[in-house]
Amino acid sequence: MEKVEEVKIVRTNKQSIFQKIAKIFWIFIIGSVLGYAIEMIVGLVQNGHFVSRQGLLIGPFIQVYGVGLVIYYLVISKIENKNNIKIFIVSMILGGLIEYLFSFFQEKLFGTISWDYRNLPLNINGRTSLLHCVYWGFGGILFVKYILPHLDKLDIGYKYKIFKIITALCMIFIIFDITISGLVGVRHLERRKNIKPEGKIDIFLDKYYPDSKLREIYSNAKEVVIDEF
Repeated sequence: MEKVEEVKIVRTNKQSIFQKIAKIFWIFIIGSVLGYAIEMIVGLVQNGHFVSRQGLLIGPFIQVYGVGLVIYYLVISKIENKNNIKIFIVSMILGGLIEYLFSFFQEKLFGTISWDYRNLPLNINGRTSLLHCVYWGFGGILFVKYILPHLDKLDIGYKYKIFKIITALCMIFIIFDITISGLVGVRHLERRKNIKPEGKIDIFLDKYYPDSKLREIYSNAKEVVIDEF
């Protein structure tokens, strides 16, 4: 009996861990897709037509928004006695930090930036600005009011096997998407440094994801001077 109980406890713990990971995953997906929609609308207003502003190679995802929503969930949901001022300040700081770090690592790893706020007052190295931190602050308030109350509904889906299968397949796809996007970004930087392809992967990336193709996919990305990093 004791062994049976131990097996049940282990199985329950595994299910609980998967459920938590799956919930974080879907929050990331929701944030990434919402971010893509927001950027498409902003691009339409600014340019008068739709432009691609996706953050990953495949699909309507902008991962900085996805990570932002996950951080909102992990931090803001734990705050007691929530009020708009407290939520605004915390979200403002978190959002600005996330935006800065994403811009920093994108430049260091891939030699590109997707936004540059150096023309705005009170910006930090062009990676974030007071204005955009304010946007993140209001985003946190909207998150608490309209998204956070509904996130627990995701737990209902874990009762169904089909939902678990879909979640697992989507996780595999996103991991692949992030991996191939990273490889393409690194190879793009190598081409700028005149590094010849080494192996079949580099040859594949050069053939199917040349610079012209990347400019179509990441129309908002700008190359930085290589000597700067």
